[in-house]
Amino acid sequence: MAENIPQRYVLRLRVHPQTLAEVRRAVGARLRRWGREELITAAAMCVTELLSNVHKHAASPECELTLENRRYGVYAAVSDTESALPVVKEPDFLSESGRGMFLLSKTAHAWGADLTPTGKTVWFTLHAEVVDP
Repeated sequence: MAENIPQRYVLRLRVHPQTLAEVRRAVGARLRRWGREELITAAAMCVTELLSNVHKHAASPECELTLENRRYGVYAAVSDTESALPVVKEPDFLSESGRGMFLLSKTAHAWGADLTPTGKTVWFTLHAEVVDP
């Protein structure tokens, strides 16, 4: 890892369906800078799900996306002003929605949600494949 590249990236945004592709590109660019190319697809999918939930379920589209490059891989979190925690449901594959948190739970190494004084933070981690030198 290059020492001069910040290992934390924070993006404050207003979520709209039209902004999701732009955010996915920003996530990909940041992970590429950190040398985490193998995590881009999974990270983009998981971040998109969390942001989609803000759009669908939060009273305000204002949120904050945090990415951190950690020794084991990547940590990502979305903080919003809604206090209702996400629920993973067994998916109905015929339904047009409702599978996102299930997919995130199967993709991420770990995930969780924490209440904050202003709402909640939903986070996940993705572990990079360990390569011996």
